[in-house]
Amino acid sequence: MKFLQLYLVGYLILVIGAVWALWQSGVLTQIPGVWIGIGAVIVIGLGIMLAVSSGKPAVTTTTRE
Repeated sequence: MKFLQLYLVGYLILVIGAVWALWQSGVLTQIPGVWIGIGAVIVIGLGIMLAVSSGKPAVTTTTRE
């Protein structure tokens, strides 16, 4: 699995956990659906931006003689 995909999977698991916690506590029942949708779009966009900006970690190799 590529680094970018692994990052997005981890971010998705984090978001699902946060939404699940808000749902169990009853917070999501007090928020209109439109605002939940707007928040979801923002969270997905933020995750993609963070994944792309972090990039692939640099792997350096040294040769020994």
